[in-house]
Formats: sequence, structure tokens, C-alpha cells
Amino acid sequence: MSQFDVDSAHQNSLPQWGQTADLEAAARTDMAARFMNQVYGWMAGALAVSGVIAMTVLSSEALVGAAIRLYIPLIIAELLVVVALSALVQRMSATVAAGAFLFYAALTGVTFAPILLLYTGASVANVFFVTAGTFTSMAVFGAVTKRDLTGLGSFLMMGVVAILIAAIVNLFLASNALQFAISLVGALVFTGLTAYDVQKFKSLGYMGFSNPEQRRKTALIGALNLYLNFINIFLSLLRLFGGRR
Repeated sequence: MSQFDVDSAHQNSLPQWGQTADLEAAARTDMAARFMNQVYGWMAGALAVSGVIAMTVLSSEALVGAAIRLYIPLIIAELLVVVALSALVQRMSATVAAGAFLFYAALTGVTFAPILLLYTGASVANVFFVTAGTFTSMAVFGAVTKRDLTGLGSFLMMGVVAILIAAIVNLFLASNALQFAISLVGALVFTGLTAYDVQKFKSLGYMGFSNPEQRRKTALIGALNLYLNFINIFLSLLRLFGGRR
């Protein structure tokens, strides 16, 4: 065998590093896609729970009356559940976290019922479809853009804080103009956060997780974030464009 043949055989036996890197990148991309499917699955499930509960409450005058009477306590319960879930998820099992998430979605369905009563069914349906289209568009943008949205996310979170402060102030002022501004800014902020959150959690899915339990809990937090974005976009658009009864 000539020296050339020996060298060629040696080169052919070496690992194809470029090919290996491509295979690893493809595997990570597939892993991220499966993770995001899990995120979207939990989000869709939570929205379904909220919708079913809201329709159930609306079907009964007694339940609607109870939801109205207990509206403030229910809102407080919602806040406590979502804060506890966000802060303590790493100490919970994935099963407990999933239960807390779905319980929060059920509470949201109850508190939605009195709000939906204020608007015509047609306008609620129209706003829902507009919200779904807006959310989907921004989710796709967040998934495919090469631009780092980290800076935008920090700016938008400041917007969320400003919205919360303005909403508390408006509880005392009851200003229609301020409510309009809150709804307009809210629609923009939570639309932007949708793209940011999708990019963030897709990146986490690409990097992988130490164990399936951690993966599931992270998927639940991602679903919670996207669920909150969807709900807040919907409420903001409903207040801006919903037709009152």
C-alpha cells in the first residue's frame, strides 16, 4: 500500500467533525421544537379550562351572581396563586405545579364571566380571533427572528410595572381616559412580550435540561407566561374594541 493510500485511509477514519456538529445542532433544534410543543400544549389546555369554566358560570344566573359578589376575593386568590407558582415552582413537583397552573386557569375563567357579560357575544368572538392571530404572529416572529430580544424584554417588563401602577391608581380615579391608555399600552406590551417569551423559552429548550422533571416545570412556567400574555392581550383589545351590550 502506498503512503497516499495510508494517508487517505487514516483521513477517512477520522470523525467528520463538521457533520457531527450539524447532527448535534439538528438534534438540539428538534429538542427545542418538542419542548415548545409542550409549552404550547399546556397553554392551550389552560385556555380551554378558562373557556369552559367561564361558559359554565355564564350558563347559570346563580353562578354569575356568586362570581360578581366574590369578584375581589377571587382576584386576590388569582394573584396569590400566580405569585406562589412563579416563586416556588422549583420547590414543587411538576405535578403540583401543573395542578396550580390549571387551578389558576379555572379561577381566571370564573373572574372572566362577569367581564364577558358586559360585551356582545359577537364582539367577544371577534376580539378572540384577533387576539389569536396577533399572538400567533408574534410567537412565530419570536421563534424565527435572529435578533436578540433580551433588551426589549427588560423594557417591556418595566411597561408591565407601569401598567400595574396605573391600574391601581385608576381604581380610585375611575378615569375612562386612563383606562383607555392602560388598555392601549397593555395590548402593545403583552404583544411584544409574546415574542420575547417565545424566544427565551425556545433558547432554554435548545440548551436542554438536567432531567425530565426540570423540563416539565420549565414548560409549565413558559406556558404560564404565554397564557398571561394571551389573556392580557385579549382583555386589552376587548376594552378597546369590544361592543358593549
